[in-house]
Amino acid sequence: MAADTRAKAVTLDLRRRLLSSSCRLFFPEDPVKIIRGQGQYLYDEQGREYLDCINNVAHVGHCHPTVVQAAHEQNLVLNTNSRYLHDNIVDYAQRLSETLPEQLSVFYFLNSGSEANDLALRLARQYTGHQDVVVLDHAYHGHLSSLIDISPYKFRNLGGQKEWVHVAPLPDTYRGPYREDHPNPAEAYANEVKHVISSAQEKGRKIAAFFAESLPSVSGQIIPPAGYFSQVAEHIRRAGGLFVADEIQVGFGRIGKHFWAFQLEGEDFVPDIVTMGKSIGNGHPVACMATTQAVSRAFEATGVEYFNTFGGNPVSCAVGLAVLDVLKTEQLQAHATNVGSFLLEHLSQQKAKHPIIGDVRGTGLFIGVDLIKDETLRTPATEEAEYLVSRLKENYILLSTDGPGRNILKFKPPMCFSVDNAQHVVAKLDDILTDMEEKVRSCETLRIKHPPGQQDDTHLTDKTSV
Repeated sequence: MAADTRAKAVTLDLRRRLLSSSCRLFFPEDPVKIIRGQGQYLYDEQGREYLDCINNVAHVGHCHPTVVQAAHEQNLVLNTNSRYLHDNIVDYAQRLSETLPEQLSVFYFLNSGSEANDLALRLARQYTGHQDVVVLDHAYHGHLSSLIDISPYKFRNLGGQKEWVHVAPLPDTYRGPYREDHPNPAEAYANEVKHVISSAQEKGRKIAAFFAESLPSVSGQIIPPAGYFSQVAEHIRRAGGLFVADEIQVGFGRIGKHFWAFQLEGEDFVPDIVTMGKSIGNGHPVACMATTQAVSRAFEATGVEYFNTFGGNPVSCAVGLAVLDVLKTEQLQAHATNVGSFLLEHLSQQKAKHPIIGDVRGTGLFIGVDLIKDETLRTPATEEAEYLVSRLKENYILLSTDGPGRNILKFKPPMCFSVDNAQHVVAKLDDILTDMEEKVRSCETLRIKHPPGQQDDTHLTDKTSV
């Protein structure tokens, strides 16, 4: 704890000397030194309180006492690998099974969401005997080499697209080819996946799996049209592949209406594999992959054991059980529904007031605000979004951007985020946007309706003048 007294500038200098510059900081122009967290708040070395709107890792709140106590008590007794018989791992698997469709009855425990997705890829390939994967544009599924290869968000800036990876359009009804005025966007986007599969098969390729976040996050807080995933699953399974639902950022009650985001598709929709991470340990490194008996048996048939030294250890499972307890006792899923509805409603009111807000979308405590330069062309307001996030930080509110244009304000706060918090954020957002509209010409031009084909090319060139 002595390092907490170290001056911020000294800490920053040490980081720059000892860590790679690729390990980036939030707000690199003026980083925040965080030394403590509690609930939905973070505190810097000066004791200043920041409202955390983005940390979905601290799912039930930073340093939740029940979770901390569970880890501490189990640490006092035993922490070892899962090759020994222990109650915690089977208790945790049982509790997780109660939240999922009965077909998803076999569990593998790991340390991170990346490990879970990597294992899902291995199981899909073993079960199908196929190699290829279909993913959504701008998707991100983890930092392992196998997952960089299926993450357009990453591979387009690295080695490029592998021949066994096939990219389908993001089912974005605000920016994509099939928008809110399309009579059946779910079918249209699903047919794009069908076309991608057919094109691959014409080249002699065989599909092992379709990977997708149940609500694409890095892609810009996207809400796929209802029925899309069900139709995609039909196309994928017809091609011999499996449907993998990546719930790492959106599961565990975050969407409010359901415990899992894939359940937005309805009770009849069941993925073949579900991966989870981040939120399930509230910051403790624990993750899980759930699948069917048939898929698991195919993997077991190789005769090669799956062993993960720390996956499913007694402390991790004690933490996981505690998170489930807190979700239930504090009714955080219902809380996410109520607070999320309030936040969506008030952000939508801001959309009516501020033309820079092109779209507000989300469910529960998973919400995106799409900032635009032009109402007709929906040109991403990238610089404005960056500036807005910086100004919010000056007001002790931590928010960030996502999406291909880095223009989507993303809300994924700890589940204890309150109505008062939502009201406070919206009020500050209103103040800053009002100030921007008064001083920045790029925002003023949003008030003008541009004829089709005519693009407004003004932008925020001098951020210091705002």
